[in-house]
Amino acid sequence: MPLPQVPSDGQAAPPRAVDHAVIDLLRVDDGLGIGDLASSLGVTATAVRQRLDRLMRQGLVERSTTSGRRGRPSHTYRLTESGRRIGGDNFHDLAIVLWREIRSVSDAEVRRGLIGRIGTSLAGLHRDEVRGATPRDRLRDVAALMRRNQIACVVEEPATGRDDGARMPSGDAAGGGLPVLTSYACPYPDLAEQDRGICAAERVMIEELVGRPVRLAECRLDGGSCCRFSMAEAGPTSVAGGGDVGTLRSEATPRRMPSERPSGRDPRRVRSSRSSSDPNPEPVS
Repeated sequence: MPLPQVPSDGQAAPPRAVDHAVIDLLRVDDGLGIGDLASSLGVTATAVRQRLDRLMRQGLVERSTTSGRRGRPSHTYRLTESGRRIGGDNFHDLAIVLWREIRSVSDAEVRRGLIGRIGTSLAGLHRDEVRGATPRDRLRDVAALMRRNQIACVVEEPATGRDDGARMPSGDAAGGGLPVLTSYACPYPDLAEQDRGICAAERVMIEELVGRPVRLAECRLDGGSCCRFSMAEAGPTSVAGGGDVGTLRSEATPRRMPSERPSGRDPRRVRSSRSSSDPNPEPVS
């Protein structure tokens, strides 16, 4: 589910609000000239040229030239394929509805399988952008990808504080000397507020891209200031090809609101029935 990308990483900025009027006119009547656009918008030809120049630099509008019998050639403007894709964005509403449908699946194994497949599919969207030769390098690539998608995050090293200048926290959250991806913003805040299954999907995505087991060592849903994904030692990922989703037991369970929790139960307690061989034990809600 990619977000608008940050221009500082070399990506084109989203169209300005005033430029959307040009896009809308070209969507209705493809192949307009500057005079036509200026008349429809009620602005000067200079203002129209400035807007068209911005849109052409962003790859949203293209210009064609027609040579007349007399005078200078005339120019017409039309939307590119990328420009035609700019429009109403209802992906947020669609994501909420689809996630509610996933939550409504009564069979726990089916629900966990769906979440695992979502994580694997998300990884597939970005696999070409993660090219590091080692798991540590690939984790840095994942962090860079998230920052391009406007998610504030860093890769923390345990002792030296290198990689974004951040130092690791002490204790188990430090990942036993391995780097940790720390995210200070949730990519899917509205979904995460409903249940932490989306956290499971995000973890699977990172796991698939890094090629190592990844554990959600700290979660903002438990009251922390950030989410920390710690990389484990070498071993198979928990969702190999989207098949084995055993480690999604607790995180794929719909989140209970505080009033729904049984009295005296610590929400951070790890379920004692989890197998000791599970490489990814995680807190349950």
